[in-house]
Amino acid sequence: MLSTLAYGLTIGAILYLVSVGLSLTFGTMRIVNFAHGFIYTLGAYLLLTFLPFSGGHFWLSAAAAVLCTIPVSYLIERCVVRRLYGVSIDYAIIATYAVVLIGVDLIKWVWGATPKPLADPIGIELTLFGVTLPAFRVVIIALAVVVALALWLFFKYTVVGKIVVAALEDKDAVRGLGIDVDRYFSYVFILGSCLAALGGVLYAPITSVHPYMGFMTLLISFAVVIVGGLGNLKGTFIAAFALGILMALTGRYWGAASEAVVFVVMAAALVIRPIEV
Repeated sequence: MLSTLAYGLTIGAILYLVSVGLSLTFGTMRIVNFAHGFIYTLGAYLLLTFLPFSGGHFWLSAAAAVLCTIPVSYLIERCVVRRLYGVSIDYAIIATYAVVLIGVDLIKWVWGATPKPLADPIGIELTLFGVTLPAFRVVIIALAVVVALALWLFFKYTVVGKIVVAALEDKDAVRGLGIDVDRYFSYVFILGSCLAALGGVLYAPITSVHPYMGFMTLLISFAVVIVGGLGNLKGTFIAAFALGILMALTGRYWGAASEAVVFVVMAAALVIRPIEV
């Protein structure tokens, strides 16, 4: 049971890294960003690309992969997402879904469609509370907690963070102060995309890397955002780990329902607290 909970925490950490960007993007821009799934997958493939050049150094390759998604994220925001501010949410869904479809085809064209396995970069097992688990999974959970703390400090104590938080509450009032809100939204978009790429990089050694790996993760991350609350960093953190543990526990007793249970919880959340767009 404890090993199942540990696995659930690992899944929750990945879900948090992906979903926190979605939460901020929707909370600030009212954009449903399906392109997040493409960045998640791209991060994993860039990791595979950089590993041979770094002599197999995982963390150096991971940092390079995340950094290389920044210009891609900027182009998506500048050329697609920025044109959708203030329009119907339907246009954002269609446009960003088109981006992820194009991105998947580009990945298949460059890297091929064959799944690519990746070995555990640490290869050490730890025994905690009588449970033996890979050290890499402990690192993933710790990184998610560190990211959550860093985001809390960023939004609480930096000027950019305070502007974004204010825009989450009342975008028009912040714009009325003469602040270029859209520019700060771009920062949020790129930050969220980098975290999605980080999620793909960290999950790559746990599962095989393939062009469609971002689709299901993206859908479950949307469920996390809805359950946790749009733009709610604390709620997203709690929901990600709670749903990760729920998936692991359900998979232990009924594997076929491990992902479906997330959408059941999401549906219940929507009934209790409908989304206002």
